[in-house]
Amino acid sequence: MKRRITAVARWVCHRAGGVDGGQVTPFVGLLSVALVAVAGLVLDAGLAISAKVQALDVAQSAARAGAQQLDLNAYRTRGITRLDTGRAVSAARSWLASAGMSGDATATATTVTVTVRRDSRTQILHLVGVRSLHVTASATATAVHGVTGPNA
Repeated sequence: MKRRITAVARWVCHRAGGVDGGQVTPFVGLLSVALVAVAGLVLDAGLAISAKVQALDVAQSAARAGAQQLDLNAYRTRGITRLDTGRAVSAARSWLASAGMSGDATATATTVTVTVRRDSRTQILHLVGVRSLHVTASATATAVHGVTGPNA
């Protein structure tokens, strides 16, 4: 019985054009790993970019919410557009909390800066040990008087 299988195997190899020494197997293995890696980069990088865009949107909205917190006493008595920095930071942080994002907010007399930090969980790259990608987005809003520019 053993000779019969060997004879059949020889006949198949002869008809196929020769004996395959298994040279294609490493190539296919490496190519498969490379394709999975590229697919992981494309998918997971796309998800990370999407998370960054969402974080930037929230940062911009929080900064605008903070930039609306004017020092009304300074504006009404002297006509100066200046932020109440405590209320501006509080409003920006409240906006962040309502959006379910974590980050930081700072304010000066004229600007509010919000930084949002997020982790984007990977879908394919976790197979090689990359569990998440960290994204950060920052936005600044300036309090302006009128529609032409700061204190115009």
